[in-house]
Amino acid sequence: MKHLYKDVVWDCSGNGKTLYLTFDDGPTPDVTDEVLGVLKTYQAKATFFCLGRNAERHPDILARIIKAGHTVGNHTYSHLRGWKQENKAYISDVELASVYIKSPLFRPPYGQIKRSQIQQLKHNYKIVLWDVMSHDYENRISKEKSLKYVTKYAKEGSIVVFHDSVKAWGKLKYILPTFLDLYSSKGYNFNSLI
Repeated sequence: MKHLYKDVVWDCSGNGKTLYLTFDDGPTPDVTDEVLGVLKTYQAKATFFCLGRNAERHPDILARIIKAGHTVGNHTYSHLRGWKQENKAYISDVELASVYIKSPLFRPPYGQIKRSQIQQLKHNYKIVLWDVMSHDYENRISKEKSLKYVTKYAKEGSIVVFHDSVKAWGKLKYILPTFLDLYSSKGYNFNSLI
């Protein structure tokens, strides 16, 4: 799949013992603030790929993310699947999100984006996917299995996806501090993407 999308960032290898934590779908009341607290405890920085509709509803939470030294990225306004959208509608949704989220970073929801959409967006955005997905949002996967997955695949330069959503919080409140504790003990740093 990576060879089909050469204009997309999958990882940030070459930067030593650094992991790039990302959070999708917020900002979410209560959940995002809890995530910010955990990150602060570990002196970890992250990138939050926000939905425009959530940023519009919760500008105060978005401001707290930025004030805490984290970065944000555009995750569309409506959480659209790029593969199922006409380009014009998809690009319009991204542009609407950009009214609320000022960032040169973009992540397509579900990782689904057409090459033709990449061609249009790459002039204004760095398009970021990932090499490690936590699956914290999936009901059928336990918190232990989710943690096992991220610890098995996270390596130097990995971009790891978590979700600051109500749906994921039950697992994330276990996975995130355990993950940060483990990789901190291994000498890793946690940086935002920009």
